[in-house]
Amino acid sequence: MIDFALQEIRRGTAEIVDEQRIINCLKAFYEQGKTYKVKAGFDPTAPDLHLGHTVLLHKMATFQKFGGIAQFLIGDFTATIGDPSGKSETRKVLDEASIASNAQTYKNQVFKILDPSKTEVMYNSKWHKQLGAAGLISLSTTFTVSRMLERDDFSKRFKAQNSISINEFLYPLLQGYDSVAMDCDIELGGTDQKFNLLMGRHMQRAYDCKKEQSILMMPLLEGLDGVKKMSKSLNNYIALDDGHHNMYGKILSISDELMWRYYELLSFQSTQAIADLKASVEAEKTHPKAAKEALALELVTRFYNKDLSEAAKLEFDNVHKDKQIPSDLPQFQCKNATILYEIFKLAGLVSSSSEFRRKVKENGVKVNGAKIDDFNMQLPLGEHIIQVGKKKFAKIEVTS
Repeated sequence: MIDFALQEIRRGTAEIVDEQRIINCLKAFYEQGKTYKVKAGFDPTAPDLHLGHTVLLHKMATFQKFGGIAQFLIGDFTATIGDPSGKSETRKVLDEASIASNAQTYKNQVFKILDPSKTEVMYNSKWHKQLGAAGLISLSTTFTVSRMLERDDFSKRFKAQNSISINEFLYPLLQGYDSVAMDCDIELGGTDQKFNLLMGRHMQRAYDCKKEQSILMMPLLEGLDGVKKMSKSLNNYIALDDGHHNMYGKILSISDELMWRYYELLSFQSTQAIADLKASVEAEKTHPKAAKEALALELVTRFYNKDLSEAAKLEFDNVHKDKQIPSDLPQFQCKNATILYEIFKLAGLVSSSSEFRRKVKENGVKVNGAKIDDFNMQLPLGEHIIQVGKKKFAKIEVTS
């Protein structure tokens, strides 16, 4: 059983530091019934979890099957600093109200993946606020500036003479101290988090915890652009609360090449089944779109249910194959004096007046199914279906 558990734990991982400790945890569970703690931290810097987050969450759920207690850490304190990993400049500081609101969406959504009976939801403000000035100074003495500047992103910013705030140096120390406060055995994170994850081992040594956590790193999931990691700030994400129609459509929009990355990191199919499907596509026995539809159906079923996934497919096919209007249009109200560009911007169909004008010139803007060429036209009172391109629709009610 331990060999099978290790095989599942290793699946899709980029790197494991101190795998022997994971093996020891598994042995203790199967031989003595002793559970162990698996930590993953998420700073609520924006609302809603997205598919990029689920790469780590699914790995936590895997550990739960084999004796692990998931420590889902909401970094409500560290979010006030902002993780500098991979950043070329200091991040903006969030206010406490925004952090609390974002944290609640995380807590509401995480149990779409994790088993509540084997999960501890924790907030690092609980122990970081208790540190106080003396505790923070003591924490800072455990690491040197020269060691901190060994970190790749800090090193690049220092050489480029870009500013680095002192509080950014504190972030890795605080994340490392989380592992002390949580007494964790294994910490999960993305490959961009290696420095911070190793800090947890350092802090457990510094605070004489009699243990050093294992580290398991997962690859970063690229966003819809196929280039940068999935991120809300880059607007290339698929949120768990996107709705079944939007989630299905967004998955269908990814490139054929990126599809295999999503299969690797998100699908529950066996590695052999994915390899067989990829071979079938490459041999032109299966169309790439059919493979993508199968992935979209799998993911929407997981985060919603089978009926809604099939409804999303039917809706998508109706709209894109038969050019029908979606049934669940977002609805907005405006006054009859509102100019047309403002109406389309209000509905989120365009982001700027220049984009709106360009779309009009390309014959990509429609009102009630008819293409428009008048930038200054006004809509009469009543309800109207507005459209940009083939995929963006909204219903507008014009009131007096």
